[in-house]
Amino acid sequence: YFMNYYHVQDRQAALESTDDVKVEEAEYGYFFDGPGNDTALIFYPGAKVATEAYAPLMYQLAESGIDCFLVDMPFHMAFFGMNRAEEIMQEYNYEAWYLGGHSLGGAMAANFAADYVEDHTDGIRGLLLLAAYPTKDLSTSDMSVVTVYGSEDGVLNMDKIVAGRELMPQDYKEVCIEGGNHAQFGSYGAQKGDGTAAIPAEEQWARTVEVFVGDESE
Repeated sequence: YFMNYYHVQDRQAALESTDDVKVEEAEYGYFFDGPGNDTALIFYPGAKVATEAYAPLMYQLAESGIDCFLVDMPFHMAFFGMNRAEEIMQEYNYEAWYLGGHSLGGAMAANFAADYVEDHTDGIRGLLLLAAYPTKDLSTSDMSVVTVYGSEDGVLNMDKIVAGRELMPQDYKEVCIEGGNHAQFGSYGAQKGDGTAAIPAEEQWARTVEVFVGDESE
C-alpha cells in the first residue's frame, strides 16, 4: 500500500540548483537556500506523494526570500513524521519560522504547530495550508494562517475547510485560486478524483507564492 505513491514528473530537473537557489540534500529531505537569511518555511508533502514533487514550489518560495526545508516523510505519509519540524528548528537559526504542507501534510503541520505553541511562547510565526485544514484548535494562537486551494479541487473536503474555520486564529486568510486543482500544488501528474485544472501548474505555484509572501510581509 505504501509503496504505491505519486512520483515526481522530472526528479533531476526538480532538484537542480540555480544561480538564485542552491538545493542541498540532507538527512531530513531537501534544503532550498535562496537569497533570504531570516525567514524559513518547513514544508510537509501530501499523502503518498514523492517529496521531490514539491520542489518547483519550494524554488519559487526560496527565490522570493524564504528558505525552504522540504521534509521526507516515512512511507510518504506525514502522519508518521509530524514532529520532524522540531528537529529542523533546533538545528537551524532563523528569526521567523513558518510551517506548511499540502493536503495531509498541511493537516499534520497544523497539528504539530498547535501542540508546539502550547509549550513555546515563541517559535512558529505562521502556517501555509495548501488544500488542507487543522483538526486541533489554533484559535488562541498568535500565529497567522493562510489556507489556499484551487477552484477545481476534486479531492479536498470543503465541508472540513468550513468547519476548520472555527479552529483558526484571528489572523486567518483563505484564498481560492481560480482554475487550480489539488495536484498542481506539486508536480506529480493527475491525481485520482481530482478536477481538471484550467490553469498551468506554473501559474498555480506563482499564485501560491504571491499569496503567501504577501501575507508574510504584512
